[in-house]
Amino acid sequence: MAGTVLKFEGIRGIIAQKMRESLEKTAQLSFFCDIDASGLVRARSAWKESGTKLGYEDLVAKALAAIVPDFPTFNAIETTQGVELQGDVHVGCAIALPGALVAPAIFNVQQLALPEIADARADLISRAKANKLSIAELTGATITITNLGLTRVEHFTPILTYPQQAILGLGRIANKPWVDGDSLVVRPVMGVSLTVDHRVIDGGPAGDFLTRLAAVLESAEGLGHEKAD
Repeated sequence: MAGTVLKFEGIRGIIAQKMRESLEKTAQLSFFCDIDASGLVRARSAWKESGTKLGYEDLVAKALAAIVPDFPTFNAIETTQGVELQGDVHVGCAIALPGALVAPAIFNVQQLALPEIADARADLISRAKANKLSIAELTGATITITNLGLTRVEHFTPILTYPQQAILGLGRIANKPWVDGDSLVVRPVMGVSLTVDHRVIDGGPAGDFLTRLAAVLESAEGLGHEKAD
């Protein structure tokens, strides 16, 4: 309504403070690519047919956990001593709430099967809506996924969840022309965005990371029901 004043207080004030802190303390740089999401769509459908409901965030979280051992600076936390590389992969999942945004962690994703990841994320969403998340969950992520796939957004510049070093943004999946060898075909295409702290991660490693992740997602390596843990 015209004349309404929105104040930075309560949870909105905390979010505003954290966003400002993130931009003030880091040198953020974003990278973008499109992927052929055919493999992801098939993998999700196969899980659904087997009785397991999961989302694209769950598939991407599993893929992230598979590749970050080869890219340790992407799974790191800045401390007063410097940037500390993390052994375990705790994937933050951005959850939009009325007037708020939180990104609680699914802990030890590298040890979880896809159904366990899906169950953990569903539980976080349920408890986030009931305001029952713990401080450890709200602050424990080492890398974050944020998803705008239900909108028309394809690429965007996600802001780092400081003190993390990387955040991955998922855009919508839409049928588009795609060059496959010498043929022009129509495929479901997903926009993927990656933001990193350029003080720690240079453009080359960021490009390599996104390229590797895209290859894993396009092949759905380790994500299909027939390859369940």
